[in-house]
Amino acid sequence: MTSNRTNLGHIEPNRKTGEESFVNGEDRRNFSLLDFWQWSVSDLVSNATRGILAEFIVARALGVRTSNEIRGDWDTYDLDTPEGIKVEVKSSAYVQSWGQKAFSKPSFRIGKTYGYDPRTGEYTKDRRRWADVYVFALLKHREKLTINPLDLDQWAFHAISASILDEVKEDAKSISLNAVAELADAVAFDDLKTAVARAARKG
Repeated sequence: MTSNRTNLGHIEPNRKTGEESFVNGEDRRNFSLLDFWQWSVSDLVSNATRGILAEFIVARALGVRTSNEIRGDWDTYDLDTPEGIKVEVKSSAYVQSWGQKAFSKPSFRIGKTYGYDPRTGEYTKDRRRWADVYVFALLKHREKLTINPLDLDQWAFHAISASILDEVKEDAKSISLNAVAELADAVAFDDLKTAVARAARKG
């Protein structure tokens, strides 16, 4: 006997290669998942894509496994380091994809949020900053003709403990780059792991 009940539980995603083809029933079409990726996320300077790229870059700097893992869209924070540090990544830049009359003034969202469990579909009753450390990733390069978000030298990173943000920015929803720089010096990609560990100890 077949049940009419629909399974509405959490879907566990599986890692894709990009070679997967689109199909129409049993009919395989001549375009692939890679074609979709190239079409949808090749603009690495765009706000949405740059934010995800920043998470990946920080993950690599911190030794977080990315080769067999899949990024979670709905987690309460972005990364778990091998040392057990919970990390939230925020990204900003001076240069945008669109035409600009002036450089953007970098700022970062730091508002407290409700926690969400994608496996149960339930939110927590309290709002807070869920990570131990916030990493503010700035795409610092200012020349549009040569900007390349894949060049790690074009990025700068600030690592600040969530407890310090709670203390000095309590219920603030955003923080300026100047305020971030007052709380923590900028570091390069190769020094970020040490900076995060140091920030975690301050927490």
